[in-house]
Amino acid sequence: MTRPDRICVGAIAGSFGVQGEVRLKSFCADPEAIAAYGPLWTEDGTRSFTVKLTHASVSGGVGARLSGVATKEQADALKGVQLFADRDRLPSLPDDEFYHADLIGLTAQDTGGATLGTVQAVHNHGAGDMLEILGPGMKSALLVPFTLAVVPTVDLAAGRIVVDMPEGLE
Repeated sequence: MTRPDRICVGAIAGSFGVQGEVRLKSFCADPEAIAAYGPLWTEDGTRSFTVKLTHASVSGGVGARLSGVATKEQADALKGVQLFADRDRLPSLPDDEFYHADLIGLTAQDTGGATLGTVQAVHNHGAGDMLEILGPGMKSALLVPFTLAVVPTVDLAAGRIVVDMPEGLE
């Protein structure tokens, strides 16, 4: 289980070369910043890695060496592993920006105060962030764009967001 004091900053996309390098898919605004947030941890917290970037841009991310990974086989075995940084190693965000981990679990309410459900996940398929909201009695999750127009209020202290439901999504 992911610790709340760690944020997912990337994932290992596969091996790169034959000497244990990996391709890192960075989830950071500056992809190369991932190396500065180390050590990076596996989701279960049982392994940690220091990261040294070796190539600024490779297919699917950046090339890197991870501590304790010396062979292509070891790198191949890590494909798909998500990497987490301690929250206190990450930069502070402006008031209108949020780490995805902070949004997951918030109660979603409509503009009238009625509860829609809970934010289950944040997705980004290239066109912007989408919040996945699931509530009682819903057969499938509701996906809403995470924009100021649709989600005008994010109140982390109160554990809620307000969703101004776009026409056609209700």
